[in-house]
Amino acid sequence: MAAAPSLVLVGAGRMGAALARGWLNAKSKRQITIVEPTPSDEVASWAAAGKVTLNPAAAPAGILVVAVKPQQFAQVAEAIRGFAGPKTLVVSIMAGVRIAQLSRRLDTARIARAMPNTPGAIGQGVTVFCAAPGLSAADNETVRSLLAPLGEVHGPVDEGLMSAVTALSGSGPAYLFLLAESMAEAGESEGLPRALAQRLARRTVEGAAALLAASEDGPEALRRAVTSPGGTTQAALDILMDTGGMPRLLRDALRAAATRDRQLSKEAD
Repeated sequence: MAAAPSLVLVGAGRMGAALARGWLNAKSKRQITIVEPTPSDEVASWAAAGKVTLNPAAAPAGILVVAVKPQQFAQVAEAIRGFAGPKTLVVSIMAGVRIAQLSRRLDTARIARAMPNTPGAIGQGVTVFCAAPGLSAADNETVRSLLAPLGEVHGPVDEGLMSAVTALSGSGPAYLFLLAESMAEAGESEGLPRALAQRLARRTVEGAAALLAASEDGPEALRRAVTSPGGTTQAALDILMDTGGMPRLLRDALRAAATRDRQLSKEAD
């Protein structure tokens, strides 16, 4: 049996470390190398235990996963180019950096780019990926398996959809965190003690998300089920759903995030 291709991870921040942790927990047979100039204690302990190789000299890898911030890519691309040979499969989880840009800077045509989200740090995320036209079905399956430690994986999709994916699921956790934050602040303004307001807001968001996950009904049906005509929830939704309310704000917010994703692409040139 042929040895599994070597695997190099560039960037071991929140998402990169979550990926590596998943690969190690799955007892991957791949030789794992991590390139990270300021490794966390966890990453350093993996290296000390011989589980990974940390910051070696560059040599072409079977698989190269790039998990740095998109603003850093232009700076680090030259340094990591040595890890990408003509046959290297490159998987990027950087927002905004397009397949063509990755291919040009790393000099390989075997490219996939993915957008995870922060719940991936606990294996509860959702990731969408797109792939260069030449990637095979086997390559796409390899990409799925590499991203699986982060949670649910969808793709490949058309690259033109990735800005919208970034705006919706990539940035989406922040919208939920803001909702919980705002609910707690509103509860305080109605007289609740701060600690209780924060706890009620947090558990309400957690519980509603768990109900949504467990239910066969969609979010609209669940919203209607909790909304009695003329009741307290209806009174609140009359504010949240008016012409300047939450639906309009979220459309504007996602549009701004998608626009910024496209701007990041220009900055990566």
